Amino acid sequence: MRDIRHYILGCIMAALAVLVLASWLTPGMANAQEAGSVATETEIDRSATGGATTLEDIMRRQQGLPVDNSFRAENIGDPSAAAGITDQLGTLGGASDPDLWRGMRFNAADVTTQARGPAADVLIQDRGMWWLLFREGPLLTYGGYLLLGTIGALVLFFLLRGRVKIDGEKTGRRIERFKNFERFGHWLLAGSFILLGITGLVSLMGRKFLIPTNGHESYALIAGASKWIHNNVSWAFMLALVMVFVMWVVHNFPDKTDLKWLAKGGGLFGGGHPPAKKFNAGQKLIFWSVIILGGSISVSGLSLLFPFELPMFAKTFAILNTTGLPEMLGFGILPEAMTPHEEMQYAQLWHAIVSFVLMAIILAHIYIGSVGMEGAYDAMGTGMVEEQWAKEHHSLWVEEVKKQENKAPSGATPAE
Repeated sequence: MRDIRHYILGCIMAALAVLVLASWLTPGMANAQEAGSVATETEIDRSATGGATTLEDIMRRQQGLPVDNSFRAENIGDPSAAAGITDQLGTLGGASDPDLWRGMRFNAADVTTQARGPAADVLIQDRGMWWLLFREGPLLTYGGYLLLGTIGALVLFFLLRGRVKIDGEKTGRRIERFKNFERFGHWLLAGSFILLGITGLVSLMGRKFLIPTNGHESYALIAGASKWIHNNVSWAFMLALVMVFVMWVVHNFPDKTDLKWLAKGGGLFGGGHPPAKKFNAGQKLIFWSVIILGGSISVSGLSLLFPFELPMFAKTFAILNTTGLPEMLGFGILPEAMTPHEEMQYAQLWHAIVSFVLMAIILAHIYIGSVGMEGAYDAMGTGMVEEQWAKEHHSLWVEEVKKQENKAPSGATPAE
């Protein structure tokens, strides 16, 4: 029940994060449509400028809101003329002609570059203001609140409930709960995730919190080291994620014992702990949270590690549009054509949001596995647990172990 409550808390905060993200992404999605799309929410009088950009247009664009770009998209000069807009650059750079820069922005200028790659043909990408505002505003604010709120809730829970003690008398006998290889996979996953969490927070929040306190030079050193650690430790995290899945997936499929465990609230309110196999329902929820959210973080992380090479969101949005779900939820048609830069912006936001949710869940898991429950740390600390603890929390698993011990030949080491 303790794991369940913390998991539910993480899910609620995740839902809030998704709602906030949706409210901020919608303007960005709308602004990422065709260059000539018209702002439908607010009609702006452009008669005084002959249709050209107004101050209101500039302010809306800075806020990530839709802007009528038709005037700018249509005023790019005459590409078919003898001296097209590309020729205006000249061998020495040429003049800064507004027509030329508008042509570049709206992909009408015939400009070539020696650079190669998916993003080489995008010279100007100015639809990222919504991403910047969300990254520096709601993402930092709500992400920080989620982590601080989780820590506060755990402290309050500890003060009210106290440590979960072993109810019965300790026997002094110990049972092997996890083998060395299993514990290695767990600690590889845990250690890499902690490093990734810390360095990720430095990269995301460092400019706002570390520069004012430590200065630019100190932050540059910290940020550079964090980036190197984050990029390289990520491979250990992905390897450990695969190891943990292969080792424990067979023990984490839901069954009827989980329903009984949930119905009894995990024994939190008295009456003894409900029967459970090697993993109880709360631990199974933690397991699948780590696998699903960790997998999502890994995929978006790979997209960020190899910029512009692994686009995900345009294709995903196209699939979602075919289901009609976005329109049912009020988002309208999601953008199916994005610049490579926009793909990276969506990947960065998704990577950060899912990471925040998983960090909150892992904080609850760390609490339960350390100060929150007597005897729980031994499972991953030494691999051996007090027999009474095992009987109280995983009675069905203990019965299986005992049966295997009885079947094992004399002197043989029983398997779990």
